[in-house]
Amino acid sequence: MTAGSISSDKIDLLIYGPVRPILENGFSDHFVVHKAETRGDLERLTPAVREKIRGVAVTYHTVRADRDSLSQLPKIEMVASFGVGYDHIDAKYAAEHNIIVTNTPDVLTEEVADVAMGLLISTLREFIKADRYVRSGLWQTQNYPLSVGSLRDRKVGIVGMGRIGQAIARRLDASLVPVVYHSRNPSKDVSYKHYPDLIEMAKAVDTLMVIVPGGASTNKMINAEVLKALGPRGVLINVARGSVVDEQALIQALKSGAILAAGLDVFAAEPNVPDELKTMQNVVLLPHIGSASVVTRNAMDQLVVDNLKSWFSGKAPLTPVAETPFKGR
Repeated sequence: MTAGSISSDKIDLLIYGPVRPILENGFSDHFVVHKAETRGDLERLTPAVREKIRGVAVTYHTVRADRDSLSQLPKIEMVASFGVGYDHIDAKYAAEHNIIVTNTPDVLTEEVADVAMGLLISTLREFIKADRYVRSGLWQTQNYPLSVGSLRDRKVGIVGMGRIGQAIARRLDASLVPVVYHSRNPSKDVSYKHYPDLIEMAKAVDTLMVIVPGGASTNKMINAEVLKALGPRGVLINVARGSVVDEQALIQALKSGAILAAGLDVFAAEPNVPDELKTMQNVVLLPHIGSASVVTRNAMDQLVVDNLKSWFSGKAPLTPVAETPFKGR
């Protein structure tokens, strides 16, 4: 169906953000699917179409379903968000207006944990620099220098101990690396030492792996004070949201030697990355690929579709977020 088409007897849905095959083709003839890849596309939908839309699939974290966007859709019942983080969705507004918000947990847990572990090892052992060394031909004339970092003498503090944090911890356990963690409240599911104070944990470890949700409560929580506490052997790995780290403080810490290195999969103003980070040899930069494999992204897309189909078939949502719990119809 094209944007602007109207149906009086079918359920009108909006794909808001990039359109992918599973999302585009995942709904039966009982649905009318409209598309809006950008905020401008949303505003160009006719008032008659916006009046009809009952469900929205938000397909990437760069598309913001904020209060203003959602208020344009007076009959909306569900926002099915792609990704485990949903700081780009105004869940408070949704809760106030009886709109269910869902995300895609579990299906990406192991994939993101794999990337976090790979990013940690790549940063410590300087794999990117080693790859460039071989390609340059230098290995033919001289021996490659020893890497400064190693996983063998590390103690890791995980910032956040949800599903992905626990999956990262399991991988560190298998690598015989001690683990502690910081979160607002202790997790009942783990036996690792809990630090209620982030600064105290940073002082006690030499590696921070960050996997907390984005949003106002975690904005720039990894700041200059935390990095100073981490110390000159410190390594920061961020697979959470770019907003969680004070990028300018990180750049200064890396420049001054306040910490040793960083591995980053996320940035504050993606896809824009500060030039200073790009030029540093002690930083590994990834283009937000934590869940970016075909198999995992397909599973995430399918869960978005399944949440909407479940809701509009009269069943419960599959993965509602905490702010909009399902309480029955």
